[in-house]
Amino acid sequence: MSFISNSSNIRRRMLEEIGHEDFEDLIKSIPASLRLKRPLNLADPLSEIELVDAIQQVAGKNKKAVSNFTGGGAYDHFSPAAVDHILLRSEFYTAYTPYQAEVSQGTLQAIYEFQTFISRLTGLPATNASMYDGASALAEAVSLALTKTGRNEALISRSVNPFYMETVKTYLSGRKVKIKSLNIFDGSTDLEDLKAKLSEKTAAIVIQNPNFFGLLEKASELSAFAKEKGALFIIVYDPISLGVLLSPGECGADIAVAEGQCLGIPLNFGGPYLGLFSARQEFVRNIPGRLSGKTRDSKGRFGYVLTLQTREQHIRRERASSNICTNQALCALAATVYLSLLGNSGLEKIGRLCLSKAHYAASKISQLPGYKLKYNAPFFKEFVVETPVSPHRIITRLAGKGIMPGVDIGKYVTGLKGCLMIAVTEKRTRKQIDDLVFELSKFA
Repeated sequence: MSFISNSSNIRRRMLEEIGHEDFEDLIKSIPASLRLKRPLNLADPLSEIELVDAIQQVAGKNKKAVSNFTGGGAYDHFSPAAVDHILLRSEFYTAYTPYQAEVSQGTLQAIYEFQTFISRLTGLPATNASMYDGASALAEAVSLALTKTGRNEALISRSVNPFYMETVKTYLSGRKVKIKSLNIFDGSTDLEDLKAKLSEKTAAIVIQNPNFFGLLEKASELSAFAKEKGALFIIVYDPISLGVLLSPGECGADIAVAEGQCLGIPLNFGGPYLGLFSARQEFVRNIPGRLSGKTRDSKGRFGYVLTLQTREQHIRRERASSNICTNQALCALAATVYLSLLGNSGLEKIGRLCLSKAHYAASKISQLPGYKLKYNAPFFKEFVVETPVSPHRIITRLAGKGIMPGVDIGKYVTGLKGCLMIAVTEKRTRKQIDDLVFELSKFA
């Protein structure tokens, strides 16, 4: 009762301070028909200790996944504790767009370091200060290609993440352009279909490597076809894979985009995430978003500034390169800290762990009666398996045992009904993989 009494006294004093006696005076402008005519159905107030205990009891009802083999664009990778520790420093956590360079040197330097890391990863010299996510980054890449080439057609492989493809179509729905799909053969882009559809109207060829099914594409060969027709070559990549695979730049990419969630950013039920966007130097003035540059002041001291792109640039309607006018700086900082902690050897080690563990899991699962690898092609950390029973049944049953066995890919890709897509990251232990195999054997 003392708590309620104190609350009433506080409310009375607050009303007196602003010259009113009754709370009703503050809501006279709201029609009576819109007001609640009964007390709120709330429980009795709790002290802080009681509230924490109540929340913990509710949270304790959640079922925690022991092992996560779900992928499809967002992955359960390990993130060092230092990443969160640095992110939560107030100078980063509360920072906003660094328009005033003289008071934003820390934020601008962090962005500059991020750009440097991603350019080193991709083998492409120009990287912007991040996009919203991988899907919007791809949409911006295709838009750039259409504008730069003056052509009105883009070819996108069906092995690209279907959600990315939908985002591209939404972005470009107001423009007079054609988005054509390239067929796949054994899970990878069909070269013959590409040859048939490629023309002088093609602004860009888009592939994903490793692709949506986890398979490796013939990126260099596809790039050569694009160059023959004057089209730009766009690669959607997995940052972790670049510890063991050739970079997009080495494969001939003009533009490389990716989802950066795997770089120290937790799954978060879908975001916020981090779009990566890199391109050849000649496109630096066409890149969407913003760039942080390193310069010297009048006394020769190093300093950092936003350069080439400003928010105001994007209000120029059809003359603007993009309508993107902000970035995911905090997520970009997470990726920067993550990559700085790993270094070259660390990223390679994680890539090799993903590669070896995924192949171990695929080998064991494919030996089970009724299970078969869908595609006979090289893969990185993700693979598709034909299952003897409905993938939905497997997912539902194993969820109750703390295992997320993968994605029912037939829900998203035509022709893959009865297939389970399994992702294996460096976090999965041999025991977790063996447990998955054991549980899957029960459906054989």
